Amino acid sequence: MIDGSLHDTYVVLGLGPVIELALAPVFLLVAIGSFLNVCAGRLARVVDRARKLEPLVLTARGAEHDLLVEEARLLDKRIGTINRAILMAVIAAILTVGLVFVLFGAGLAGLDLGNLIALMFMAGVAALGSSFALFLLETRLAIRMVRVPRRILTHEEEV
Repeated sequence: MIDGSLHDTYVVLGLGPVIELALAPVFLLVAIGSFLNVCAGRLARVVDRARKLEPLVLTARGAEHDLLVEEARLLDKRIGTINRAILMAVIAAILTVGLVFVLFGAGLAGLDLGNLIALMFMAGVAALGSSFALFLLETRLAIRMVRVPRRILTHEEEV
C-alpha cells in the first residue's frame, strides 16, 4: 500500500500530461471568447442602426420608404445571421469546456476515453467552423448594404 503523501504526489505528477493536453482547448476558449466579443460588437451596431431606421420608415413615403424598408429587411437578416454565429460559437465553447472536463476526469479515473475526447473535439471544431461561416455570410450581407447603388453609379447630370 502506498503512503498517503506518496499517493498524493503520484496523482499530482500523473496530472502533468493531462494539464499539457488541456492547454490547447483552453487557448481555443480564449479565441472563441474574442470571436464572441467581435460578434457582439457587430450585433450591437446592427441593432442600433435598426432602431434608428424604425422612425424613418414610419414617416417616409414613396421610393424613399421602399429603400428604407429594403435596408430594414437586410438589417433583420444580418441580426439573425449574427445570432446564429453567436449560438454556434457558444456551442463550440461549451463542447470545449466539456472536453477539458472529460480530459481531467479520464486522467484522474484512469479511463480510456480517447474516442469520446476526439468526438467532442471534432464537434467543437465543427461548431466553430460553422460559426465562422455564418460570420462570413454576415460580413457579405453588410458589404451589400454599403455598396453604392446602381442608380447612383448610372446617374447622369440633369441639364
